[in-house]
Amino acid sequence: MRPLFIGSEIYRNSTYGSKHPLAIPRVSTVIDLCRAQGWLPPEAYRVSPRAKPNALRLFHTPDYIAALQKAEKTQSVSDETRKKYGLGTLSNPVFAEMFRRPATAAGGSLLAAELLREGGIVYNPAGGTHHGLPDRANGFCYLNDPVLAILTFLNAGLERIVYVDIDAHHCDGVEAAFCGSSKVRMISVHEARRWPFTGALEDTAGGAAFNLPVARGLNDSEFYAILDQVILPATATFRPQAIILQCGADAVAEDPLSRLSLSNNAHWRAVAHLRDMAPRFLVLGGGGYNPWSVARLWTGVWAVLNGFEIPQELNADAQSVLGALTWNRAAGKQPPGHWFKTLRDNPNTGEIRPDLLADMRRLASRIS
Repeated sequence: MRPLFIGSEIYRNSTYGSKHPLAIPRVSTVIDLCRAQGWLPPEAYRVSPRAKPNALRLFHTPDYIAALQKAEKTQSVSDETRKKYGLGTLSNPVFAEMFRRPATAAGGSLLAAELLREGGIVYNPAGGTHHGLPDRANGFCYLNDPVLAILTFLNAGLERIVYVDIDAHHCDGVEAAFCGSSKVRMISVHEARRWPFTGALEDTAGGAAFNLPVARGLNDSEFYAILDQVILPATATFRPQAIILQCGADAVAEDPLSRLSLSNNAHWRAVAHLRDMAPRFLVLGGGGYNPWSVARLWTGVWAVLNGFEIPQELNADAQSVLGALTWNRAAGKQPPGHWFKTLRDNPNTGEIRPDLLADMRRLASRIS
């Protein structure tokens, strides 16, 4: 079956605020790039529904959902609400679409899980909000769409689901939801000593998780070793009926909120290898705070899912999409030319550090 792309126009003009890392356009740029390249015909696109409160209660508490809706309606929160629910903070600010936008992303992942009931591939780049907690906003995440998708799969009768997370930040909300589960295997590669400071190598979440914190400067060669020796074997041995890949773009070298050094080739290789390992494959977005690197990486994900050849140089319309982006950071003042002309980064290969090899061996010893 042809892969399906889930998107919405709500992301085009919605922002967390001009000073927030998520002030940048992301999903809308991916949609525009895919269309400019001729990769997103109408039959491959689905408009994301907005999840209703009843659907969100599959994971989130009724009082938290009500508080989130009220905060959007009044555009304010009390001190009590801020303290109890994590709303109205620097990380999780009050903004115009603070319920509707995450509810649309969650609706996309819920729809994806339903579309995948009989199998296939679905891409929801607005998803991947892996920090959200049942009763609290956390780490830019007001809701937790990966958890909602996994619960939908479980409710449909699936018994073996693998969740792979290659975002620079640990998937604390997903791990908390499925700690001790025998039906969900979680595999996370994330930067060590980086917020939320969870996901230690020794943390197995009751046997359900394989956590690999990595040192700053992680390169492509190291990631490929992790993919071959940890991610793929841990996935294969679980014999998954569905795989969810959280494909956060903040692990690439140009991202301002991590110190990892991957090229986007690393993410694309993970997508290519995981794509055919289960009858159901859901790919989500996640972190990513450089508008050019996010747009190029996530557009390339769609190309890989479809088997499209990634060109050495984008066509004129696609280059115009990238040329229209702006970024109010030092790196955005004089961006390098390849950010406008091509999707593919130059590979960043290097040595595989001994400490990483030792950690991989420890994880590999648990795989069965």
